[in-house]
Amino acid sequence: MTRAFYIGRFQPYHNGHHSVLERIAPLVDEIVIGIGSAQLSHEVENPFTAGERLMMIAAALEEIGVPYYAVPIEDLRRNALWASHVFSMTPYFDIVYSNNPLVIRLFDEAGMRVKTLPMYRRDTLSGTEVRRRMVAGEEWRSLVPAPVAAVIDEINGVERLKQISSSD
Repeated sequence: MTRAFYIGRFQPYHNGHHSVLERIAPLVDEIVIGIGSAQLSHEVENPFTAGERLMMIAAALEEIGVPYYAVPIEDLRRNALWASHVFSMTPYFDIVYSNNPLVIRLFDEAGMRVKTLPMYRRDTLSGTEVRRRMVAGEEWRSLVPAPVAAVIDEINGVERLKQISSSD
């Protein structure tokens, strides 16, 4: 049994995340998905709650068909302890997939095997770009899996983001 770990903020879950998970799925038996910065929500950079992000992930992953665990992980703000914090919050995993230099470094120092995967359309597939388009009233739905757009609609996510990004 091989279990992989993949972490992101998923603010929101987009097609770049989906592409990575589609590429990891055939290589492992299960995936542990860390929902990073789980304590943050209702901010321009972090508009969605951990529970809402969990809903997005569950909706998107129905089509991939690999068993997974989605685990909210709050920020620790002590990098030397971060990997052990993740280990304490998640099921055991054998390998980490990440392109984040700090995540790679911290898990490498903890003795974990870490692999990178090429990013998919990184110029447009970023949470920053999805949120920017939402606030600007531009087309954003093509950047996220359709089930994720449905979750964002269900929670009035665009309206929330526009409201919290406005000034008084």
